[in-house]
Amino acid sequence: MDIYNVIWFRHGLRIHDNPALLEAMRPTSNGIVHLLPVFIFDGESSGTKVVGYNRMKFLIEALQDLDNQFRKLGGQLYIFRGDPVTIFRRLWEEFGIKKLCLEQDCEPIWQARDERVARLCSDIGVEFVEKVSHTLWNPNEIIDANGGVAPLTYQMFLHTVQTLGHPPRPIPDVDWTNVRIGKLSALLPDLDLFHQMPTPEDFNIYMDSNYYLKYQEWVGGETEALKLLSQRLKVEENAFKNNFYLPNQGFPDIINCSTSMSPALRFGCLSVRKFYWEIHDLFERAQQKFQVKCPGGPHITGQLIWREYFYTMSVRNLNYAQIEGNPICLNVPWYDPKDGSFERWKAGKTGFPLIDAAMRQLLAEGWIHHTLRNITATFLTRGALWISWEKGLHHFLKYQLDADWSVCAGNWMWVSSSAFEKLLDSSLVNCPVSFGKRLDPNGEYIKRYVPELRLYPKEYIHEPWKAPMSLQQEYECIIGIHYPQTMLDFKEAAKRNRNKMKSIRDRILEERETQPEHCRPSSEDEIRQFFWLSNEIEEEKMDF
Repeated sequence: MDIYNVIWFRHGLRIHDNPALLEAMRPTSNGIVHLLPVFIFDGESSGTKVVGYNRMKFLIEALQDLDNQFRKLGGQLYIFRGDPVTIFRRLWEEFGIKKLCLEQDCEPIWQARDERVARLCSDIGVEFVEKVSHTLWNPNEIIDANGGVAPLTYQMFLHTVQTLGHPPRPIPDVDWTNVRIGKLSALLPDLDLFHQMPTPEDFNIYMDSNYYLKYQEWVGGETEALKLLSQRLKVEENAFKNNFYLPNQGFPDIINCSTSMSPALRFGCLSVRKFYWEIHDLFERAQQKFQVKCPGGPHITGQLIWREYFYTMSVRNLNYAQIEGNPICLNVPWYDPKDGSFERWKAGKTGFPLIDAAMRQLLAEGWIHHTLRNITATFLTRGALWISWEKGLHHFLKYQLDADWSVCAGNWMWVSSSAFEKLLDSSLVNCPVSFGKRLDPNGEYIKRYVPELRLYPKEYIHEPWKAPMSLQQEYECIIGIHYPQTMLDFKEAAKRNRNKMKSIRDRILEERETQPEHCRPSSEDEIRQFFWLSNEIEEEKMDF
């Protein structure tokens, strides 16, 4: 008996540790399973509602990698464009499919889509199977374990997940015995099936003008993700051997090619459970060599745990990525930019070299280091321009390869002091000049992405406006002509914005007896760790 099951790929674009794929390979009765691997461009899945060139390119490369693996098994990945309900109904009519399996997309923006498909399956008698593997834990179980509400602090979140136990380990590699890849007949002319791998241009998405600045080429797909994981584990192992952890966070390197796994995790090319357990097992092996051992725990993979936290905070909050109707976000009266300031920030033309280099790298490559994300976001919001975090979020969601809806929105709310901190009391603002000197002392990073300043020496690279005109002419870049003047006095803007925050806070506290029930961190150490702040930097920035 031939049994046709569908594995519907959305985010989990991989073969390894894919419980939904394993479930699709299991027959509902005696017989041979014909697996139908499907991906659907429905205008929103995998973050394609608003998407830039690099993100779409990365996604298509991930689909190509999956297709290559299925072709080695005698089949292919079937890529459609259209409405999932229409497509699955038609596949059921043609093949009598028995099961439709998928990885859970826990974010609420996908809920309506998945409920429609689940209702279809119920109506036509197809088993609908959803498996959790995009997150370490099921966010809904975390909320239920916390009494039906999302944990309001990171420490509360840690306590809750500890009651659930360790996240599951990855499942074994799949066994393809008695499984065949189903063949679609030519009798489906009513469906929009791609007969060759699409390109970004097929969706009217084209390269950005900054593409020529690209330094690191990010390649999508499971194969590349596993190669990069091997490199990343060597970095982690070296850190563990020297008795420290989180090397990418403790010693941020913005100059060399990154070993970040975040784009692969965002599209599910790499299993987050595999990454988590590879790191923790490596830590345990390294600790065996020390007489005095460092304690293990969630801090070893802190950034993955923060990812889980933001997912959990969003899962039952459809308004999570906006101010209006968002119960955890303060409604700060942000400035409505009509002077071109937002466009200058997006294009990397603020006149502050570190900010501009980061924003241009984002457009060219689709990725910037988390320390640069923090300072560019702070600059846009409470640090300088006083522009809403919603605008910054939409820009990052379009261009950032690893922009999860939940994680990206969570970071923007925190950086802008709109949520995840005590009531508007964050006066910790890094100056882009002094921070640039700290991260990029010789200006190598800036010169790469702001080539107008390529001839400026390190004495002037972070403050090119201080160079005498004779030197600006010698460096072939006159400030205000070849490279913009600074769009504001940063120290004055930061001081003004800090006073605004204080005024808003005082007003809110006058109007109510207690602080609003928005999220807040557990300690100042969390803020310091998140923004990579030192005591020296904080003191310098506080002295207005």
